[in-house]
Amino acid sequence: MANPTVIVQPVAFQPPDNQRIVQWSSGICDCCEDMGICCFGFWCPYCLMCNTTKKYGECMCLPLVELCFGGLIPPVTYSMRSSMRERYHIQGSMCDDCCVSTCCGICAWCQIARELKYRRQQPQVIVNSSVNVAFQSPMAAIPHPQVITH
Repeated sequence: MANPTVIVQPVAFQPPDNQRIVQWSSGICDCCEDMGICCFGFWCPYCLMCNTTKKYGECMCLPLVELCFGGLIPPVTYSMRSSMRERYHIQGSMCDDCCVSTCCGICAWCQIARELKYRRQQPQVIVNSSVNVAFQSPMAAIPHPQVITH
């Protein structure tokens, strides 16, 4: 029995180059742009971290790992900032993320929370290109006997 033959394969969507370089919606020191997030981060930083992580789609207890394993570089803050930068195609580098996470941890979490809030307020555009897959069914590949009459 023959396997179906795929004629056209789907291609991964690549955003245009002009969409790959985006700035953060607010700066690292722009805490006063959203006083609710700023106060939440100041008075209860781990509550802000857990809440933000949950909204981002990760386990809300993930920031508590920093209490146990956080050393010189806070691993969860660093990874959340890097992940968000990659997901939303925000300009920056891993070195920037490391410096900000190490020197200004709470400010980094406030910036991440503001970015999530900003992204959720933006209209969502979903691109769904139709993919035509042509294949030959296994039954069509089997030659059928033909009846010849004279």
